[in-house]
Amino acid sequence: MNNFIFQHHTDVVFGQGCVKEYLASFVEPYGPHVLLACGGGWVKRSGVYDQVYRILRKTGKQVTELSGILPGPTLSKVQEGARMARESHADLLLAVGSGSVVDCCKAVSLAAVSGGDLWEDFWARQGVVDFDPLPLGAVVTAPGAGSGMNGRAVLTNETLGVTIGRDYPQCGPRFTLMDPSYTASVPRSRLISGGFDALSRLIELYFSPPDRETVTDDLAEALMRGMVRDLRAVAEAPEDDNARSNLMWETALAGDKLLQLGKHAAFPCRQLARRLERCTGRPFAVCLAVLQPRCLRQACLRDPRRFARFARRVWDLSPEGRTAEELALAGLEALTEFIRALGFPAALHGTGELPPEVLAAAAGEPVPPFSGEEVLALLQACLSGVAER
Repeated sequence: MNNFIFQHHTDVVFGQGCVKEYLASFVEPYGPHVLLACGGGWVKRSGVYDQVYRILRKTGKQVTELSGILPGPTLSKVQEGARMARESHADLLLAVGSGSVVDCCKAVSLAAVSGGDLWEDFWARQGVVDFDPLPLGAVVTAPGAGSGMNGRAVLTNETLGVTIGRDYPQCGPRFTLMDPSYTASVPRSRLISGGFDALSRLIELYFSPPDRETVTDDLAEALMRGMVRDLRAVAEAPEDDNARSNLMWETALAGDKLLQLGKHAAFPCRQLARRLERCTGRPFAVCLAVLQPRCLRQACLRDPRRFARFARRVWDLSPEGRTAEELALAGLEALTEFIRALGFPAALHGTGELPPEVLAAAAGEPVPPFSGEEVLALLQACLSGVAER
């Protein structure tokens, strides 16, 4: 394994009723002004927002609302939140909702204090956080990519048409509360999208260097098996409380630093999926589902040994009578069939024929290990439905 330093900055409480029982004690040490952030929509219709708001008011907090945070947080929304945080003299940011809300608030926590140009100082390139960001807490309401347990955030600059992810551990939530009962009213499609997003990230992390056996990979294999099991269960019976509860915790762990220790991950598939999302307008999870088998197949053909292990330990495929390459490809076929069983398409049909210049612009620079030509071919295959071979 590679060397690492492991610190966990987030206190996590998981379980039914945890928000009602613990939120007041977590917010009590902070000053009187809270900026309460949410997406609106489901969080308000479900009653979760009202429950959190009442708890804050009972503890004597003055609440300012930042709402309307959409999937894929934008720089303009972050700037709005930072301005509101400064004007309200916020002592605490509290994100209530999905990973996009938490991601937005991580960036707000920087922008509200830094005083400079957030994009140029911290997103266009990796910056140095030599100050204390505005404290952040989170109430996570649905399975996602584990935003409640790390400092990683993805941000889109609408003017430049660029989406970049950065990891600033100081911006991670001080505390995160996860009540699995909140997932009961989350639509089936959203549960599956959030769960697959997290699984996809973990798969890509698993295939990142080093390629020798590590404790981190052992943990990832066990977690992937559980996520496959529970995604299948949720797809077949969304009312399955145990599967939804498991999935909420599994996706949180999948985004935790613990599963990245000793690994070097660049996440090329996620980078390409962001490009595909921008040029087609299709949801990120759908772009991931169409793209990932194709990305993995190219990597598999370069070195099938690790993919053969994936086939054995995650999909329970027997190596008997198979070469390493045959076993590896069988594992990828199992993943592809699983993705289709969840209801994701094999290609982005319905997006129309994109002009060559649009597709070429989306392909952009090479994304190692893929060359510029390979990137363009992958995106074209996703639009045309060319088989993963």
